[in-house]
Formats: sequence, C-alpha cells, structure tokens
Amino acid sequence: MKIRVFWVGKTKDRLLADGIEKYLKLLRPMARVTVEEIKEVKSGTRDTAMEAEAKSIIKQTNRFTLLDESGREYSSAGFARYLKEKGDIDFVLGGPFGVSDGIKARAADIVALSKMTYTHEMARLILLEQVFRAMTIINNKEYHH
Repeated sequence: MKIRVFWVGKTKDRLLADGIEKYLKLLRPMARVTVEEIKEVKSGTRDTAMEAEAKSIIKQTNRFTLLDESGREYSSAGFARYLKEKGDIDFVLGGPFGVSDGIKARAADIVALSKMTYTHEMARLILLEQVFRAMTIINNKEYHH
C-alpha cells in the first residue's frame, strides 16, 4: 500500500516531530508512507493564503482524502477497512487556517479524526498513529486492543 500525506507547513513542535518520525519508521514494514510539505503562505489575507496553498496542493495531487473535522468519523477498525478498500491513498491536511472551499469541493472524500479541533501539527501525529493502528489491524499485528 502506498500512502502519501500532504500537509501545509513544517512541524515546528519538536515533541510532535519526534512522534511523527516514530510512526513513519513503524509504518515502513507495512506500507510506503511519504510526507510532502506544502509551503505555508504567510502573506496576504487568510483567504488568499489558503487559495495559494490550494494551488500547490492541486499541483501535487488531484485525487485525495481531506482530513477535516466536518468529515466522516470512523472507529479504528472502520478506518482500517476504509484504508484497505481504498488501497493507495493521498491524504491532505490544511495549515493553521484549514483549507479553502475549493480544496473541500475537490476532495474525493472527507474524513474527521474527531469532531474536536486539533492544531494542524497535532493532527499530523494523530493521523499517522491511526494509519499505523489501521495497518496493524489489516496485517493482524498486535497493537490495537
């Protein structure tokens, strides 16, 4: 399985960056997971920044699952089934302001990690942990209880 994750900006929080690296390493034997950082736009208005980020996202992927609190929620076992059905998949996570309406409209699917709001950096770590959990479920490995 090939999983690409596109997110806006760098992970500045060292604790979260270390956790992200941990799960990327744990995932290597089970899936090809790559992370692509989209340059965060820090000038202009919120809307113009999100539109510029959207253009960068669309240049790299045109079929993706958006991570957004408005999306469909899954149990961990349900998320494992979702990944297995999808096969190769691209995920998109927005930056501090989220994503533009255009990105939401282009998403093939929208999934919520939770109805709660997380920082965009925390959402990265939570997504990778849930992907790891799903892969252990798919591969009948001990981790998920």
